[in-house]
Amino acid sequence: MTHFNQVFWDCGRAPTTVIEHGIVDPGHRFTGELPRAGAVINEPLRRGRLVGTDLLPRCADAAPLDVFGMGVRELPQHLGSPRITAHEDLPQHEMHAALATRRVYLHPFRWTSLGLALLEAMHLGLPVVALASTEAVEAVPPAAGVLTTRPQVLAEAVAAFTADLDLAREAGAAARTAALRRYSLERFLADWDELLQEVSR
Repeated sequence: MTHFNQVFWDCGRAPTTVIEHGIVDPGHRFTGELPRAGAVINEPLRRGRLVGTDLLPRCADAAPLDVFGMGVRELPQHLGSPRITAHEDLPQHEMHAALATRRVYLHPFRWTSLGLALLEAMHLGLPVVALASTEAVEAVPPAAGVLTTRPQVLAEAVAAFTADLDLAREAGAAARTAALRRYSLERFLADWDELLQEVSR
């Protein structure tokens, strides 16, 4: 599903083809009315550093942080951060509606080929602040947010977008444009049709 996977995993002599993700467009719903950051992380306590759980308190110090996902209920108490609010396993449409009111999307993952929630946030029109790791560096263009390997810069970017609605709106529009161009459902299905025709000859 990603060029990162293709280049990192050794498949031996087996041929590989990358068909990048494609998702249903939830629509451009960004309002950014709440000066808060949002993140979607399933089981952050169990998965720990893998998904950047250790980076959340520093980012929450920069701006109040809402974490959506499964297994997040105990996260604020575990991290000792009153500026983190957990939203346990909301239905997708409710999560999209809630995310769209936040001003920036935080993607602190150290290791995931490419999170679908990141693409959903971009489709919604949120600006992105992400660790510059795995496929995120390919998915998020410079105009759409900030990618960095430095935790302090990560927190500073969260603070900057949270403080400036116009900046967030502009970067979010760029994120949506990039997501529609590269990760549309139509392109995804067309790529699969082409591959299936090729292998069935």
